[in-house]
Amino acid sequence: MTPTTIGIIGLAFLFIFLILRMPVAIAMLVVGFVGTWVMNGTTPALISLSGEAFEIVSFFELSVVPLFVLMGNLAGVSGMSKDLYEAAYKWFGHFRGGLASATIVGCAGFAAMSGSSIAAAVTMGRVALPEMKRFNYGDSLATGAVAAGGTLGILIPPSTGMIIYAILTEQSIGKLFIAGVIPGLLLTSLFLVAIYIVTTLKPELGPAGQKSTLSEKIGSLKNAGTIIFIVAITIGGIYFGWFTPVEAAGVGAFLTLTVALLRKNLSWENTKFVVFQTLRTTATVFMILIGAHVFIPFMALSEIPSDLVSFLTSINVGDLGVLIIILVTYVVLGTFLEGLAMLVLTLPIVYPLILELGLSPIWFGVVVVIVLEMGLISPPVGVNVFVVKGIAPDVPMNTIFRGIWPFWFAMGLCLVILVALPELALFLPQTMFD
Repeated sequence: MTPTTIGIIGLAFLFIFLILRMPVAIAMLVVGFVGTWVMNGTTPALISLSGEAFEIVSFFELSVVPLFVLMGNLAGVSGMSKDLYEAAYKWFGHFRGGLASATIVGCAGFAAMSGSSIAAAVTMGRVALPEMKRFNYGDSLATGAVAAGGTLGILIPPSTGMIIYAILTEQSIGKLFIAGVIPGLLLTSLFLVAIYIVTTLKPELGPAGQKSTLSEKIGSLKNAGTIIFIVAITIGGIYFGWFTPVEAAGVGAFLTLTVALLRKNLSWENTKFVVFQTLRTTATVFMILIGAHVFIPFMALSEIPSDLVSFLTSINVGDLGVLIIILVTYVVLGTFLEGLAMLVLTLPIVYPLILELGLSPIWFGVVVVIVLEMGLISPPVGVNVFVVKGIAPDVPMNTIFRGIWPFWFAMGLCLVILVALPELALFLPQTMFD
């Protein structure tokens, strides 16, 4: 049996395990270990299993995961996320669709502290959905804004998706973080444009709210100043070379903890919630990375990545054609695969092709994260849609999915812009202070 045949059989079993709802980390561990054992024997398989597990858990740069997750959880329980939403509401709430716009801005701000799309959707959804219901917003626009706004959590730094991409491709976490800043702001702006278009066509979906005075607007900025300061210190520190990503995560977590203590928000229940949520998310990320690092050597042994590179570079569609094929494939996979699972499953195959085409790995990291965002709200899986459904159980699923389409097309436009103008993602990393 050829290595390619064994690799195809392994991939088939992997998808069967995923269909049976086996956790993606365990599925990759099993397939990677058994595949390596079949092709190389017991000893190399055991070495791969134990060695990769130890390498991941002892990899110092991965300290950013628990620290940034802790920072996001502390920001949620300390009330900083509510301050951010209220500031956005004061400035945008009096416009048509203003509450939905405030939700997007709030999600973007909270994303800069959490690195998680689910955390952003849950935290901002609990604050924003009751307000939009109070002002008679259409359920589709309200829930769609929360689901789409939450996806900014894996594009705007710090991003869990970019951390995983950086580890799997051996790229700089700091440069990937900074590369996501301009595309993150661009996508946020496109979401706001989408809300404007929707509420112009159907004003009843997003009626205007109360207008705030200038003093109220300035006062709201003072309240939100804490979260803005912490984000500026952590992300700015990485950009100017003051901190490594790990140091920035430590500084951000410390500042957020200090704010939570000063505000006296860390009750025993809140402390347990923060600790357990941080441990759960960290363990999930580490298990996915361990599984990926056992699965990737098996894929290399199967020669499937090299065969795919040879095939795609031989067809007469040009580099842009090959890139379009890759991105369309990602969009399709995103309709039934969870984002991080799709990332770790496809990178061993796709990344060598990106290098062969001479494309920037940093730029592709941003692009692939945007495609993952599209998957987070794409039917039938749409993880963020199910998260919003949990917050708004009275809203039918088809209503939520109907509300996400303007934002989905905004993501598609952002993708087209980044393919046409890769400098938007590469400009800031190229000017970083190393």
